[in-house]
Amino acid sequence: MQTRSFYFLIIAVSSALSLLTNFGSSHLLEPLLFLQTNPSMGYPNLENTFLIHNQWWRLIAPTFLHFSGTHLIFNCLWIYILGSKIEKIDGKIIFASLFFVSALASNMGQYLWTGEYLFGGLSGAIYGLLGYCFILDLDQRGQRYDLPNALYIFMFLWLLVGYTGIFSFFGFGNVANTAHLVGMMSGFVLGLIAKYTFKF
Repeated sequence: MQTRSFYFLIIAVSSALSLLTNFGSSHLLEPLLFLQTNPSMGYPNLENTFLIHNQWWRLIAPTFLHFSGTHLIFNCLWIYILGSKIEKIDGKIIFASLFFVSALASNMGQYLWTGEYLFGGLSGAIYGLLGYCFILDLDQRGQRYDLPNALYIFMFLWLLVGYTGIFSFFGFGNVANTAHLVGMMSGFVLGLIAKYTFKF
């Protein structure tokens, strides 16, 4: 693992904030939620959070939050697998742009669709990275990023199964399915832009 890489920075920040907030059980969690929940600052909504109090970091901050050790390890593993390949092949700027756009889209999508603001995790951005790789791998028969077809199949099935609620039944907690779906869709769009605009 390259310690100067952007994917390493993502893993480091996610680990630090997840531990700092004690996986969601610390009072330090509030400044990192998608919306502000301080009663003295008004009702938690988009207007109060972003337009009145200018807490714009909250658009991205939930991406780095995790609510269990398993959640953190699983997501960091995917960031390493996908991030190391994208950053090596397409460069740090492209990878960072993909990450932030996918994270922003998935967080916003999760809130707008569900109305919930207590969510977190790298998985929305991960699905964005996966969708991006999938689009660019289609014409190159998987040789650009050297990701096996089984990996794509597993992650797409994981997304579909998440909507059944079975993960909650087995104790994995609530899954931000909309964030996963919106993240993947943003990855598809970014992949198409890269394919037809930058000729990747």
